[in-house]
Amino acid sequence: MSVQSAAADVDVDLRQLFASLARNWLRILLFVLVVTGLAFAFASFATKHYKAQTQVEIAPRESIYTRPAGSNNDGDKPILDEQGVATQVQIISSNEILKQVAQKLGLARLREFDETVNMSALSRVLILLGLKNDPMDVPADERVLKKMREKLNVFGVEKTRIIAIEFSSEDPKLAAAIPDAIAAAYIAGQGAAKSESNTAAADFLAPEIADLSKQVRDAEAKVAAYRAQSDLLMGGNNATLATQQLAELSTELSRVRANRAAAEGTADSVRKALQNGGSLDSLPEVLSSDLIQRLRERQAELRATIADLSTTMLDNHPRVRAAKSQLADLDAQIRNEAQKIMKGLVMQADAAKARESQLVSDVNQLKAASAQAGEQQVDLDALQRDAAAKRQQLELYLTNYREAASRQDRNYVPVDARVASPASVPSEPYFPKVGPIVGAAAAASLLLAAIFTLLRELFSGRAMRPAPGARFAPIDEVAMPATARQQPDAPEPSRLEPAVASGFVDRGAEAQWPEAVTEPQMVMQPRPVAEPEPAAKAESVAEVESVAEPEPVVEAQRPRSVLGEIDIEKAAEKLIASGAARAIFVSPEGDEAAASAILVAREVSDAGLRVLLLDLTASGAASRPMLDSGLFPGITDLLASQAQFSDVIHADLYSDCHVIPVGTADPVRAMRAADRLPIIMQSLTTAYDLVVVECGPADAQGISRLGAEATEVFLSMLEPDDEVTKAAVKLIESGYPDLTLVTPLGHEPPGTPGRRSAA
Repeated sequence: MSVQSAAADVDVDLRQLFASLARNWLRILLFVLVVTGLAFAFASFATKHYKAQTQVEIAPRESIYTRPAGSNNDGDKPILDEQGVATQVQIISSNEILKQVAQKLGLARLREFDETVNMSALSRVLILLGLKNDPMDVPADERVLKKMREKLNVFGVEKTRIIAIEFSSEDPKLAAAIPDAIAAAYIAGQGAAKSESNTAAADFLAPEIADLSKQVRDAEAKVAAYRAQSDLLMGGNNATLATQQLAELSTELSRVRANRAAAEGTADSVRKALQNGGSLDSLPEVLSSDLIQRLRERQAELRATIADLSTTMLDNHPRVRAAKSQLADLDAQIRNEAQKIMKGLVMQADAAKARESQLVSDVNQLKAASAQAGEQQVDLDALQRDAAAKRQQLELYLTNYREAASRQDRNYVPVDARVASPASVPSEPYFPKVGPIVGAAAAASLLLAAIFTLLRELFSGRAMRPAPGARFAPIDEVAMPATARQQPDAPEPSRLEPAVASGFVDRGAEAQWPEAVTEPQMVMQPRPVAEPEPAAKAESVAEVESVAEPEPVVEAQRPRSVLGEIDIEKAAEKLIASGAARAIFVSPEGDEAAASAILVAREVSDAGLRVLLLDLTASGAASRPMLDSGLFPGITDLLASQAQFSDVIHADLYSDCHVIPVGTADPVRAMRAADRLPIIMQSLTTAYDLVVVECGPADAQGISRLGAEATEVFLSMLEPDDEVTKAAVKLIESGYPDLTLVTPLGHEPPGTPGRRSAA
C-alpha cells in the first residue's frame, strides 16, 4: 500500500483579500476621479479632428452608341477582382495625385501639413539644442505628403467595385475638399491616360496604314501577274479550266464505256440466240424492231389460218402446204432481221470503243495539264492568302484609326470611373469623443486601482491563512506486504493500519525460529549492535502524517531473521554486478511474496538495463499490479500459438520495465506446448539484458526448464517461518546451492517524492 503526503503550507484567504477593496474605497474613488478628470480635460481641450469620405465607383462609362463597331457589350468592361481594386487603391494614393491635390489646394501654406509654417519658439530652441530634428532638412513636398498620408485612408469596399477615400483634418471644410479633389485628380488622370493612349494609337496607325496599303497593292499585283503568266483560267465552281475539262471528259468517258459494254452484251445475246436456234422474243432489241413486229403479226395470222384449214383438210392439201410454206418464209425473214440488228449492235460497240480510245487519250493529256495547273494553283493561293491577310489587316487598321481619330478630334475619352458619393462637410468631430474617453478612463482607472489594492494586500501577507493538513491519497503502486509500525515508547501498533500491524507483531513474537539450519548459506551470525544514542534514535524516526493532523511515527524494527535474506536493493545490485541474464523467483508464501520479483525488476530497470518480467503464476500476481489488469494476452497465448511476441510484451505503467502477463488462453492447451518454454526463454534472453521470472510456489523440478548459464535463483519471503525454510532446503538439495533469499519488506521505491510504502 502507498500513500501521498503533503507538507503544511498557506492558502489565500479570498474573503480577507476582497475585503481590502471595501477598506480602501475612498482611496480608489479618489484615484478614479482624478484620472477621469484628467481624461475629461484632455478630451475637452484636445484639437478636434473631422473626417469625410468620398466614394469612387469603378465601372465602364462607354455608351452603347459610341462603342467601336464590332465590339460586344462587355468588350470594354474592366474585370476587377481583389487585385484590380487594390491596384486602383494604390493609384489613388500615389504621390503624383497627392502632389496635384496639395498644389491645387495650397496645403503647403497650412501649419497642419507643414510644421515649419509659424514655428513656435520652443520648437526652434529644441532644434538648436539638437533635441529635435530640423524639418527644414526635408523638402517641403515630402513634408506635406507625409502629413497627407498620415491623414489619408484609401480602401476598397468589400465585395464591391467602390473605393472609399477618407481624409481627416482639423478644418471640416478641408476634410471634405481633399477627398473630392483626390477623386477628381484620379478621374482626370485616368482620362489623360486614355487620351494619351488614344493619341499614341492614332500616331501608330497612320504610318502603318500607309505601309499596308502599298503592301496590299503589291500583293494583288503579284496575284494578277502570276495568274496571267501561268494561264490559270478559272472555270465554274472557282476551278481552273483544265481541271473543269478533265472532269467533263471523265464523265463522258464513263458514259461511252457504259454504252459500249451494253452494245457488246446485246450483240452477244443475239448471236447466241441465232446460233443456238433459240427464241428471239426475249431480246428487247429484237422486239423493239417494227419490221419484226409486223412479221410476228403475219406469223400469228398464218398459224391461225393453218389451224382453221387443219380442221377440214389434211396436211398434204395444197392450201395447207402453201400456208406452211409462207410461215417458214416468215421465220427466215425474222432471223435475217435479227442478224441485221446484231450487226448494227456490233457496229455500235465498235464505234463506242473507238470513241472510248479517243476520250482516254484526251483525259491523259488533261491529267498532265491539270497536275501542272494544280502546282501553279498552290503558288497562286499562297499569293492570294498573303494579299487577303494584308487587306484584312489594312481594313482593321483603317477602322481603328477612324475611331481613334474621331475621338481625338472630338476630345471624347470616357473614363471607367465616376464619383459615386462626394464628401460632405462633417458637422461633428470624430476625435476626441468625450463620452467614450471619459468612460474608458474611469473603467481603466477603477480596474487598475482594484488590482493594485489586491496585489498590495496579497504581498503584505494579510490575506494569507494556514493551509489544512496533508491528507493521504491512494496511489496505484505494487501491493506491498504489511508490517508493523510502532511508536518508540508505545507498544501499540501505528494508527495507519492497526489490524495488520498488530497481527504482524503477534506473529513475530510467537514465531518459532529453527534451532539449526543445515545449509551454511542460510545462516546469518548475529552481530553485536551498540545501543543507539538518544540523538540517533531521534534521527531514525519516520515522519508519517495522519488524516486528522500530522503526527510523527517510528517504524517498528522487524524481528531479526537468521535465514540470511537480503533486501531489494541488494538483490538488484547482485544481479547487476554478476551480469546475470536470468533471475528466477520462487515465492513459497504465495501471491504476496511476488512483490520481490516486481521490485527487483523495476530497480534493475531504473539502473538503465533492459528488463522483462515473465509472470508464470496461476493468478497473475506479478503482472496485474504492473498493468492494472489481467486481461492482456501473455505467455499462455504465446504457448498456445494464439499471439506473437509483439502482442504479449507490454510496458509497465510505473517504470521502464516490460512484462509478459499470464495471458487469457486456455492453460491446459498452453501446458501441452511447455516444451517451447526454453526456446522462448532463449529468445527473451537475447533481446533483453535481464529476464526476471516469477514462478510462484514452484519446486526445483518446476523451474528446471527455465534455468541456463548466468541464471540467479531467488526465494522471496515475507516471514521467516518453517514453510520458507523447508522450501529453501529443498531447492538447495535439488541442485541450487547458490540460492539467495530476498524480502520486499521495508523497501521504498526511489524517485517518487511524496510516496511511502507500508513496510
